[in-house]
Amino acid sequence: MDFDLSKPQQLLQQSAREFFSRECPAERVRALMETDTAFDGKLWEAIADQGWTGLVIPEEFGGLGLSVVELAVIAEEMGRAVLPGPFISTTWAAAVIAQAGSEGQRAHYLEAISTGKMKATVAMLESTADWNPEAVQMKAERAGKNYRLSGRKEFVTDAGVADLILCVARDGADLVLLPVSRRAEGVNVIATPGIDATRKLYAVEFEGVTVSMDEALELGRQAKDALDHGTGVATIALCAEMLGGMQWVLETAVEYVRTRQQFGRPVGVYQAVQHQCADMLLATESSRSAVYYAAWALSENDPSARLAVSIAKSYCSDAAREVGNRGIQVHGGIGFTWEHNLHLYYKRAKASEIMFGDATYHREQIAREVVDEPESF
Repeated sequence: MDFDLSKPQQLLQQSAREFFSRECPAERVRALMETDTAFDGKLWEAIADQGWTGLVIPEEFGGLGLSVVELAVIAEEMGRAVLPGPFISTTWAAAVIAQAGSEGQRAHYLEAISTGKMKATVAMLESTADWNPEAVQMKAERAGKNYRLSGRKEFVTDAGVADLILCVARDGADLVLLPVSRRAEGVNVIATPGIDATRKLYAVEFEGVTVSMDEALELGRQAKDALDHGTGVATIALCAEMLGGMQWVLETAVEYVRTRQQFGRPVGVYQAVQHQCADMLLATESSRSAVYYAAWALSENDPSARLAVSIAKSYCSDAAREVGNRGIQVHGGIGFTWEHNLHLYYKRAKASEIMFGDATYHREQIAREVVDEPESF
């Protein structure tokens, strides 16, 4: 792989940075945090106009057909701006759908997602909050030519604004992917508290919801493979977003210690403060290497892709938290205040740490991959 972004990718990154600086300043983020859904239709429309809602969706379905590397570039800038809204959730659902269902089904959903007309999310987690698809227990009972869904999904991101909820359930022992409208009869979306007010969480109750078997996207092993692929793509987007947040915290901390005076000297001259900043830089740049390698591996269908995704997520989960800790530390008392924006990034890092599995979960996945495929090393 090329260890530097290409010229078009650099231009894309610069364009995204300018866009989010203009369209999503901290004041707008704070205003959206106070709303019930953290969603701004005009901001979402502006993102869709850039083509980013269809960034990795194939061109035949209205997307840009770019790679996961370009997705990581955009997501990094979103993380730098602490972008509120359902981008990660919609990307997750779209990446699953792109690997599942018939061509007609993919066209129906992906074309709407590409244009920004449809927002989506995936309802997978249940009371155990286990990110392993094998932990899914919710039943999709057969009733003639239909499935009947009854049960509750937990920690469903952005379900309050999603037009489509992709429900992961079981038909007997097999996983099945069932697309459900948020407005369908029997669907009840309940807001639940979360540490990150820019990314709202919900419980979704399904009370005898009927879905035609013809509408099911995939069943059995194909459903598992599609879910694994989509989750991998979304995990890298999330890791890139965490990287953008780390970069912002690092730059903000360095600028602060250069200008903050104590005893007539900038606090940055003290070695203990310099060590904190050096550790933040190491964590941020190591995360960058892990994220972009995993993005490249997914784009190239490299055999090590799954391993690379788990390495990136396990490292970024710890690194984003530690960079946030150290950023607050070097800011001193002001780092704890509501007025400073540091807490927005720290809360996002803490929420992202466990989304798609925390470091412990992914280290276990790494161990399983090494045992199953020792030649990867």
